[in-house]
Amino acid sequence: MVRVGGGELVYEVAEGWGALPQGWAFGQVAGVAIDSKDRVYVFNRSSHPVMVFDRNGDFLKSWGEGVFSSRTHGIYIDEHDNVFCSDDGDHTVRKLTLDGKLLMTLGTPNKVGEEGVPFNRPTYAVVAPSGEIFVSDGYGNSRVHKFSHDGGLLKSWGTKGEGPGQFNIPHGVWVMDGKVYVADRQNHRIQIFTMDGEYITEWKDFQQPCTIYVDKKGLMYVPELRSRMSILNKNGELLARWGGEKSREPGQFIAPHGAWVDSHGDLYVGEVLEGQRLQKFVRV
Repeated sequence: MVRVGGGELVYEVAEGWGALPQGWAFGQVAGVAIDSKDRVYVFNRSSHPVMVFDRNGDFLKSWGEGVFSSRTHGIYIDEHDNVFCSDDGDHTVRKLTLDGKLLMTLGTPNKVGEEGVPFNRPTYAVVAPSGEIFVSDGYGNSRVHKFSHDGGLLKSWGTKGEGPGQFNIPHGVWVMDGKVYVADRQNHRIQIFTMDGEYITEWKDFQQPCTIYVDKKGLMYVPELRSRMSILNKNGELLARWGGEKSREPGQFIAPHGAWVDSHGDLYVGEVLEGQRLQKFVRV
């Protein structure tokens, strides 16, 4: 059994997890999220955009066929089991049920927002405890947008650059303890803001951080596009890290892009580019 991680965060790789129907294959796995019943939602760039599995890896269903562009990006499930899917190919964020029924659309499908205006290739959406929605936007814009629970735009911040409060591909966003954490991918850092977008500080020592997931214990999981996975505490102190060299060996990575943790503490990591797979890491 292959083991990775370090300290108190050691995992065994569940090789072969996620049996697909015959003839199916994962495309680039841009995102992964888990609902309240530990069902795993794999958001991937294939003809079956959302594939759903139980925690044992048994395939349950798929949905989203014909809905999303070929550039599916981020997936997030809130505490009420609402699913938020960011699609940078058609410039929208969709709120859906667990079965894929559309509840709300942020942005206009296939319409590019003007400079600084939602959206120009958005990457990720997250819901704060207050119900406000934060979206990283993304490839075409260098912004974070804050929306009300019903989709009204409240505030936007950020410009392109390397300075405090500036972004070079804001690629992921999370809210914890009244602060907004942004994975500023091409600047190789995570920036931290108030809920109204005021810059607080930043954490460095990343290699293209893609997304951020924080579990109920405050542990932060950061998949880095340059082939590694990092886990930090809420103070930004590194607790575990592995990978760093491109490899398809079990437990290693080509291009990790999204991560989520289930109620048992098991970690799921999706990969893009040549990776095109989802790996499950069972907490020891």
